[in-house]
Amino acid sequence: MSEKKTKYIFVTGGVVSSLGKGIAAASLGLLLKKRGLKVNMIKCDPYINVDPGTMNPFQHGEVFVLDDGSETDLDLGHYERFLDQNMTRENNVTTGQIYHTVITRERRGDYLGATVQVIPHITEEIKECLRKPAKSDPDTDVIIVEIGGTVGDIESQPFLEAIRQMALEAPPEDTVFIHLTLVPYIATAGEVKTKPTQHSVKELLQIGIQPKILVCRTAKELTDSIRKKIGLFCNVPYKHVISAVDVETIYEVPLRFHMEGLDTAVCEHLKLDYGEPDMSDWEEMVAKIKSPRQRVKIAICGKYVNLKDAYKSIIEAFVHAGEENDARVDLIWVSSEDIKQYGADKFLSDIDGLLIPGGFGERGVEGKIEAIHYVRENKIPFFGICLGMQCAVIEFARNVCGLEDAHSYEFYADLKHAVIHLMADQEGITNLGGTMRLGAYRAILDKSTNTYKAYGADEISERHRHRYEFNNAYREMYADKPLKLAGVSPDGRLVEIVEVTNHPWFVGVQFHPELKSRPTRAHPLFRDFIAAAVAYLVKKNDDLAGTADLQLEGLGLREKR
Repeated sequence: MSEKKTKYIFVTGGVVSSLGKGIAAASLGLLLKKRGLKVNMIKCDPYINVDPGTMNPFQHGEVFVLDDGSETDLDLGHYERFLDQNMTRENNVTTGQIYHTVITRERRGDYLGATVQVIPHITEEIKECLRKPAKSDPDTDVIIVEIGGTVGDIESQPFLEAIRQMALEAPPEDTVFIHLTLVPYIATAGEVKTKPTQHSVKELLQIGIQPKILVCRTAKELTDSIRKKIGLFCNVPYKHVISAVDVETIYEVPLRFHMEGLDTAVCEHLKLDYGEPDMSDWEEMVAKIKSPRQRVKIAICGKYVNLKDAYKSIIEAFVHAGEENDARVDLIWVSSEDIKQYGADKFLSDIDGLLIPGGFGERGVEGKIEAIHYVRENKIPFFGICLGMQCAVIEFARNVCGLEDAHSYEFYADLKHAVIHLMADQEGITNLGGTMRLGAYRAILDKSTNTYKAYGADEISERHRHRYEFNNAYREMYADKPLKLAGVSPDGRLVEIVEVTNHPWFVGVQFHPELKSRPTRAHPLFRDFIAAAVAYLVKKNDDLAGTADLQLEGLGLREKR
C-alpha cells in the first residue's frame, strides 16, 4: 500500500499589498475542509525579524499569539477563525527563522566547510519548514502555503524559488499555484484594466512559476470577455480566472469563491475526488451578520486607533459576538490621548459599551484610566483586555480605594503604590523577543461572577502576552471593596480576571480572549459583553421614552397612565 502524499497549494500575491491573500487562502482552506479534506496552512513572512513580537503595530499590525506561545502574523488569526482549528509555531515561517537556523548550523560546522548560499542552503531549509506539518501529521491531505509580500519584492525571492523547486520535484497533480492580483476599475474610463495582472504574472513567469489559477481582486464583476482576455495573456484557462469582488463581510468570501468554482478548480487540478461542501451553517451565519435586528455602539479606546489592523482579532470577535446577539456592532474608535485632552464625556456619552484593548508603553494610559472612570460611574458596560484590565485596577485603586498615586511599575519604577507590578519570572530579562508570558494558561473561576456565567465552566484556558500583573500586595485592600478577583491561576498566585460587582457588566481580563473567538462560535466574554450592551441600550431607550412621556404629561399633551 502506497504512502499517502500531502498535496500543496501555493498562494502568491501581486501588484500591491493588502489585497487579502490571507483571507483568500483561509477561505479556500474552509471550502476544502467542508469537502471532507484534512487541511493545514502555512504563512511565509519575508521579513528578517524572527517573529513580529518586537515590531510596532504600525509596522506590522496585530501580533497573533498561539496556544504554544508563538508570536505570529495576523493571517494565522484568519486561518484559525475560518478553519476553526488551532495553529502551532510550524504554521508561520519567517526569513529571520530560516537564516537563524542556517547560520547556527554553519557556526557548528554542519556544512563541512562549504560556502553557505541562498541556493541550496536557504531554499532547502525553507522546503524543510514547509514539509514539517505533513511530517507531524501524515494524514494531512492539503497544505496551503501563503507567501507574504508582493511578487517582485527582493525579500520574498528565496521563498518563491523554494516553492518553484518543490513543484519541480513533485508530480504535476501534487502542487498548484494560485496567484492573487488586482484588476483595478478606472472610473474615468468606465472599465477595468487587466495590464497590472499581466505584468504581475510576467514577474512570476520570470521566476519560473506558472500560476494555474488567478484570483482577481476587483470592485466590479469580471465579464466573460475580461476573463478570456486575462486567461489568454496569462496562459490560464478563462474558467480558472476567479473574480474576487469586494463584499460586505469577509465571511462572505468563501461563499463567493465556491460560486466562482475556486475549490472545484483546485480539486480538479490536484485530482482530489471529494463531495460538494455543505456551507449551510456558514450561509446562515453570514445572513445574520448582514441583516441584524439591532445595533449597538462600542467604543474602542486605544493609541493605535488609526491602524485598525492592530486590533484585527478584536474587530472580528465583535462581528462574531454581534451575530450571536443578532446585533450589528458599530465600533467607535477613540484615541486615549484625545480623552485626556478633551475629556471622556465628549467621546463616550452616547456609547453602549467601552473596550480598552491591550498595549504597551505609557502614552495614552491616563486617557484610558479616565475613560474607565467615566463608564464605571455611569454604569456603562466595560471590557478590559490585558493593559485594559490593568488600567481598570489602577482606576479603582485611585478613585475608590483612595490611592491617588496608584499606577503601574511598567511606567514608574519608584511608585509608592504600584498596584500593577512586574511578574516575578520576568525580573532580570533583557531580551525583548519571545520572553513575555506567552501562550495558553489555565485559570480557575469564581462561580458568583459574570465571567463564570459567560463560560459556564470552573476552569478555562486562555492565551496571554504580558510582563506585568496584578500586585498581590494589594489583594487585601480590595477585599471589602466591590472589586472581585473573578479568576486566578490554578495555584492562586496570579490574578487573571477582575470584576466590579456594583456594576451591570464590568470585566477585566489579563489574557487575550479575542484570539480564540470563531465566526460560528463567539468567545463567551465578547458574546456576553455585547448582550450587556444591548441590555444597556434597551434600558437607555426605555428611560428616554419615559422622560418624554413625563414631559408631554406636564404640557398636558398626553394623559397620565
